[in-house]
Amino acid sequence: MKAISIEKFGDEKVLQLQTVEKPTATESNVVVKLIAAGVNPVDTYIRSGSYLVRPELPFTPGKDGAGYVHEVGSGVTGFKVGQRVFVCKKTMSKYGTYAEYDLVKEEEVFPLDDNLSFEEGAALGIPYFTAYRALVIKAKCTAGETVLIHGASGAVGLAAVQIAKHLGLRVIGTAGTDEGLSVVQSVGADFVMNHKEKNYLEKILEFTENVGVNIIVEMLANVNFDKDLDMLADRGRLTIVGSRGSTRMDPRKMMGPELQVYGIALLNSTQEEWKEGSAFVVKGVREGWVKPIIHKRYALEQAGDAHRDVIHSSGAKGKLILSVQEEEETS
Repeated sequence: MKAISIEKFGDEKVLQLQTVEKPTATESNVVVKLIAAGVNPVDTYIRSGSYLVRPELPFTPGKDGAGYVHEVGSGVTGFKVGQRVFVCKKTMSKYGTYAEYDLVKEEEVFPLDDNLSFEEGAALGIPYFTAYRALVIKAKCTAGETVLIHGASGAVGLAAVQIAKHLGLRVIGTAGTDEGLSVVQSVGADFVMNHKEKNYLEKILEFTENVGVNIIVEMLANVNFDKDLDMLADRGRLTIVGSRGSTRMDPRKMMGPELQVYGIALLNSTQEEWKEGSAFVVKGVREGWVKPIIHKRYALEQAGDAHRDVIHSSGAKGKLILSVQEEEETS
């Protein structure tokens, strides 16, 4: 099969399209024939070797994707060959979704409703599971609260907007372009601000009548951490989804208002949390309010371009997708 293989950690050049052996289903695993794969910032951290956990070399990257069940292990009871599914992987292995076939644990495979395409299915896993973990598992959001989502036009940000609105929160979203702001507003945000605009934080505070927000979902903590502490109301919760460097902050800002800060990492999910989050997302797809936004598509051999864009391209408007193989080729 064709797959992106990484034989050493490094920059985008280590992403090489190769012909490798197709996996075979073991007892509790499923082989998924992938039509599309998602590209996430975490994929670039794993590729470079800077993530907190390193897979053994060589390996195929990719944590989410969608396609058909190709083969099931003898112990698999929840899926059958030919079923439409999406994948969200929290564990590390030599197999990933940047390939025509992926070997996946049964608990990391989920039914894909017919109302979503495979590209949309490939955009579900990491963004929606992460957003749910930040808002519900960690921040314990409740209806009527106000949430500020920094970088709301990216894949996780848009997922967070949809989930927060569904749960009855008031949503403020930031983005860096007019196009991005339009997308954020289109999925339900109550108030949007361009984070490049001068005094945008003051305008957000004005929107809250200077009370502040109850929750922040932060995609770039190395830039915003200390300022986030100024934006939170008493007993506010800051969830850190992304950071690309170190930062300085004043701990005293947290003491009086008793602020709470949570790091977010899907790999730390307990079995119960994983089941809860996945059931929520699958139900949202079935009900029709979970609707991933696709920003750009790439061929599998363009994985390096996708990795550059997911980190360095300005003006995010949804998920980056790798087109792995044609749907009509799958039976």
